[in-house]
Amino acid sequence: MKPRPEAVDPARLHELAHAVITAAKFPMLATVDPGGHPRVRPVSPVRVDDDFTVYVANLASYHKTAEIAANPLVELAYLSPDHDQIRISGRAGVVTEEDVILAIWEKNPLLRQYLGTPDNPQFVLYRIVPAQVRFMREWALDYHEVPLH
Repeated sequence: MKPRPEAVDPARLHELAHAVITAAKFPMLATVDPGGHPRVRPVSPVRVDDDFTVYVANLASYHKTAEIAANPLVELAYLSPDHDQIRISGRAGVVTEEDVILAIWEKNPLLRQYLGTPDNPQFVLYRIVPAQVRFMREWALDYHEVPLH
């Protein structure tokens, strides 16, 4: 017998999607390498805004740095322990605003521990601006578009 997922109230999509982000913590980030092959790896976002803008810290020497520079279209996939998921498709760009960098830096002791200062040349902060956010209940096999504000 096929499992029957709990119904999704469209008015709660924003709340349900953020609950997945909170529960999952470590999404998978998809990029494309120079040969056109998809690459997926777990990342640890350092901030997620109410509008689903996600900030990810990175090292300049990592492969995803060159991949995002060549093709900034990315997707984040979050899977909660209950197997609900969201997918955030968007464009990644390097954050250059000093106030944003410092606000994130101050709230993240691991950044300070590993990188020392926010002007470390290895430190890259990406802002992933969503173009599409989709939510799916476990077993539903049907995505719901989450309205972007």
